[in-house]
Amino acid sequence: MTISMVAISHIIQPSLMQLQPRVFINFRGEDIRYGFISHLVAAFEVHGIYFFIDKYEQRGNDLTYLFKRIEESKIVLAIFSGKYAQSKWCLNELATVKKLAEENKLKVIPIFYKVKVGDVRRQKGEFGRNFWNLARISSGEEIKQWKEALEFVSHKMGLELCENRSST
Repeated sequence: MTISMVAISHIIQPSLMQLQPRVFINFRGEDIRYGFISHLVAAFEVHGIYFFIDKYEQRGNDLTYLFKRIEESKIVLAIFSGKYAQSKWCLNELATVKKLAEENKLKVIPIFYKVKVGDVRRQKGEFGRNFWNLARISSGEEIKQWKEALEFVSHKMGLELCENRSST
């Protein structure tokens, strides 16, 4: 599978590149790390795009480091997949992304990977089942922040990558 970098590369200007990450990739690792994400990372490396991916972070660790990386970034790719909403990490990162995007401190680009935009926006389908399963063991405030972040980000212009998309 290859990914076209046209849409993303027009947003990421090479003159903005510095040593710190300029693109933070927010995704559910278990779901897409060794497929879609590995291709995206390879494309970023080929094009010289600085990025941060939580490849070496351990589950259950403090999220402070990840939040710092989000704040240092200029762009966040929020990659929604079927299992994305199983992760408090992903949803907490997304709530931070929403806050920073509202303050015009970064841009967020949603990528809907084998999920429908409406399912993310309204927590339906497989995405919704996973969201509501996590919500059962979460606080009301967390759920409110997550829903607001999902609504906010899903209304941004992004990419929808469907099951039957060609790989050219």
